[in-house]
Amino acid sequence: MIINESLLLSHGAECIEYEVNEIIFHEGTTPKFYYQIVEGIVELKNYHDEGKEFTHNILSSGQCFGESLLLNERSYPMTAVAQTPCKILKLSKIIFLDLLQQNPQVALNMFKCLADRLYYKYIMLFNISSNNPSQQLKTLMDYYRDYNFNGVEKSNKVPFTRKQLANLTGLRIETVIRTVKKMEKDRILKIENGKIYYS
Repeated sequence: MIINESLLLSHGAECIEYEVNEIIFHEGTTPKFYYQIVEGIVELKNYHDEGKEFTHNILSSGQCFGESLLLNERSYPMTAVAQTPCKILKLSKIIFLDLLQQNPQVALNMFKCLADRLYYKYIMLFNISSNNPSQQLKTLMDYYRDYNFNGVEKSNKVPFTRKQLANLTGLRIETVIRTVKKMEKDRILKIENGKIYYS
């Protein structure tokens, strides 16, 4: 958890419930709130003109999103969508910035979160330039195992569908399906009942 939920609530955060596929914010709109997930999964993505999706990140309970855009005057470059039923704490930008100024430890936690996200972007930008789909998927699974779901999920189950893996890496879904089967054959991962397990 980036910011203690009780601290957010004591500063006036609202707990909003979202249904599956409900938009939390749209690309091109002005950032006005800090969002932190209490329960559920949120996907940050863009849609190409031809309808293809590109996923920037998939976030779960305890994580925040859109926070870096509260620190500048730019619009959202992506859309946030609830992938499961979600409960999300929402705090106004003005109060959020004041909260950071008044609580140095909270600000430090936020900087660490931003540093982790920047690290992920560096890894994925380099990874996408690779012509090796197996390496692209392995890098993505390594990152999510070590950072995004550390302490949240006890199993080594990959929490993504083949489509989400394709959207996160920029690969075609057919390539992901073929590559996952090859990775299983090479004993890099296991497939049980259609689910991917990676350690």
